Amino acid sequence: MPRHAKKPRRLVADGRLYLWTMRHSHRRDADGRCVDCRQILTLSPQPVGTGGPLRIVFADGPGRYVPGGAPFGSGDVGFTRGADLNLHEPGAVRALLDVALARGWRPEERTAAEMDGWSLLETAAARRRDAGPGGD
Repeated sequence: MPRHAKKPRRLVADGRLYLWTMRHSHRRDADGRCVDCRQILTLSPQPVGTGGPLRIVFADGPGRYVPGGAPFGSGDVGFTRGADLNLHEPGAVRALLDVALARGWRPEERTAAEMDGWSLLETAAARRRDAGPGGD
């Protein structure tokens, strides 16, 4: 049976449990076209109340792509000429978490935090490549 797409997934990193979700958001312009597309990966330390969530935001822009239909998959984010990740893959989420921690995110802080996903992407993609096959 397939996993429910909106149900949070579990990730254990360095002995700490996180629940993670991914969502797509955008607004519509006056002509009804989708604009300002964003892919948002949210990691929530567990148990509830032990830390604030981290939102890693990938906003559409020049030289970047976020899911919005063919030819990209629903979890694909990347630079048009460079690194990319699939945010449905636990190994990609773990790589982003590791980079966010290295760049100063503290999961024990109880306030929500937001980071620009593009600033994490190249390092996370390199970690993902270095992990090799089966790194999920």
